[in-house]
Amino acid sequence: MSKLAINGGSPLLNADMYVRPLQWPIRDAVGAQHLLDVYYSGKWSFNSETEQKFEEEFAAAHDAKYGIYMANGTVTLQCALDALGIQRDDEVIVPALTWVATAMAAYYMGAKVVFADIDPETMTLSPEAFEKAITPRTKAVIPVHLYGSFADLEKIIAIADKHNIAVIEDCAHMHGGKWAGKGAGSWGKVGSFSFQQSKTIASGEGGICLTNDSKLAELLYRAKHIGYSRAEKQGSATSKPPMGMPCYNYRGLAFTAQILRDQLPGLTERLERYRKFVEILTAETAGIEGFRLQKQGRLATFQGFYATNLFFEGPRWEKIPVTKIAEAMQAEGTSYYCKNYGPVKDHLLFNMRPGEFSWPEDGAPNAYHVWERSLVFPHQELYDIEFAPRLAAVIRKISENVSEL
Repeated sequence: MSKLAINGGSPLLNADMYVRPLQWPIRDAVGAQHLLDVYYSGKWSFNSETEQKFEEEFAAAHDAKYGIYMANGTVTLQCALDALGIQRDDEVIVPALTWVATAMAAYYMGAKVVFADIDPETMTLSPEAFEKAITPRTKAVIPVHLYGSFADLEKIIAIADKHNIAVIEDCAHMHGGKWAGKGAGSWGKVGSFSFQQSKTIASGEGGICLTNDSKLAELLYRAKHIGYSRAEKQGSATSKPPMGMPCYNYRGLAFTAQILRDQLPGLTERLERYRKFVEILTAETAGIEGFRLQKQGRLATFQGFYATNLFFEGPRWEKIPVTKIAEAMQAEGTSYYCKNYGPVKDHLLFNMRPGEFSWPEDGAPNAYHVWERSLVFPHQELYDIEFAPRLAAVIRKISENVSEL
């Protein structure tokens, strides 16, 4: 008889053993009242006090001096490139595996996007592949802190400094993370964060740029606020933005800023639960042949988590699609899994024409390996620490009966 539930066997877990404990997005009556207060204030945008307070609080939480709040986490990348003077035909290096927005932001500026392969253990930009991709036209690099790992900031920044290349950290997945004791987004010239509905703190949409450079902070503000200086009131401009610098209406809203203000104080406690879940799962699955979790940042002193990835590799697993493994795990009574973003150039929403980007000569094998052999386990699912050993038991059962798949 089959032992796996997907083939008619008895599920390992019953309904009472998996109860998703974290309502997402986070919302409560206190937050609703705060939104009502913003509504009645009539101060909904235009650098409102609510936006300014969130900028200050979020920047401080990540060890940065300045925060510039915006409409979403794509325009934050675009404004970062704009403020750094990236122009048409400059080259911007991005990892071969990330959400398409990382690359499209550079494309919107008219830059040529140069993809570099990733590290197969952390799933983030390979420092060696980054350095190999540099040309005299390279002006910026966007390392992405992806899912449950930091990009190797120490190595990447050292390479970038040697070649006079600006580093923009894509921190859409790294809210609250600390690298070598210092906050994500405070290491590069600019840090870019997204607050889209699935993110670790979320407001539906929203984004912020962090920087420690006062001049960049001013340029970022002008870029997102149709050219206004932060010191100027709406409708009362007294100075011009730099000649030729694109300036947009990418303003955020006080409503979304308030939602984020309410979530920020609880972020550290949730990340600690996520970290503990991953720690338990790692220990409980030790020794399962071909199984591992995404490796965390080499110098991460407090790892942020948008998700973690479960890897099924080697001869025992290689002929079984990870989607089939996900179905088997769900049949045993576990929760939600999905494949990761995959190589950017193969993403359905990627529509750059040939010549507008370059792909690694070796084909980015690590990006494809990660795409084929890992499953994303979202951050909300990491909240229930008691579920970690149960998930490990499911993985062990499937491993012991892998021939059934």
